[in-house]
Amino acid sequence: MTASLPDLPLSPDAAPLPLAAGIGYKPQHFEALMKDAGAVSWLEIHAENYMGDGGRPLAQLRALAERFAISVHGVGLSIGGQTPLDTAHLARLARLCDHIKPASFSEHLAWSTHGAEFMNDLLPLPYTAQTLAHVCDHIDQVQNALGRQMLLENPSSYLAFAQSTYAEPEFLCEVVRRSGCAMLLDVNNVFVSAQNLDLDPIAYLDAYPIENVQEIHLGGHDEDFGEGGKPLLIDSHGAPVADPVWALLDEALQRSGPRPTLVEWDNDVPEFKVLEAEAQRAAAALRAASHIEARRA
Repeated sequence: MTASLPDLPLSPDAAPLPLAAGIGYKPQHFEALMKDAGAVSWLEIHAENYMGDGGRPLAQLRALAERFAISVHGVGLSIGGQTPLDTAHLARLARLCDHIKPASFSEHLAWSTHGAEFMNDLLPLPYTAQTLAHVCDHIDQVQNALGRQMLLENPSSYLAFAQSTYAEPEFLCEVVRRSGCAMLLDVNNVFVSAQNLDLDPIAYLDAYPIENVQEIHLGGHDEDFGEGGKPLLIDSHGAPVADPVWALLDEALQRSGPRPTLVEWDNDVPEFKVLEAEAQRAAAALRAASHIEARRA
């Protein structure tokens, strides 16, 4: 397989995301964002929340899109699923992107469908040649349907498959090479996976296709316990970004240079001022990365 869309822009008809901090949009923050967004320079929406035919959600989204660059983040395509993509879902997604002309579109390296069943979770994959082939085929289908390059997000992992023949960063490098997609680096997912699977997060970043990163995500996680009482981190998106994840962001930015960086908070969503404070911290990390890049130049 060869890269199917090497010449397509990241997002046709839209300005790119700014090299600044963004947040995941929640409707309860609409008024605060329109009044004074503070450190928030761009917004991400979950595609599946905006696939209807109108109403307040789309009206508010249109108003926001006049002020902010918008990133569309999908959670329902099941890129890693064994069954064919849902063409009706893909058509609704294409209509949404054509309507709001987002700065980027991203999805997860995960699966969530089996036959006609949809599971409300992002489930892991074995990293094998067979998985690589159908993931790349699905990315090709998405990129051709949308007419734009998509970003693929690395997962948070809680187990490893014995049949995997690729390490995750190696698998992602090959996906990029074959499909022509770009990457969404979720730093919290790297930290969670590294802690759960006893991996070195710095070595992970060194092997990751960092030059293809177009967007970075941060989020909170919770601590639980697995078998034998071993600590298990859960990518919950329901807490502040942890200090070790902020430190790992600095490491990532040293390798990638400044990239649009988003704070996700999807559960137990706080007041806007709490999210804005997280965005301020992300903006500070980006400024520091810009200074480092300038000194290197």
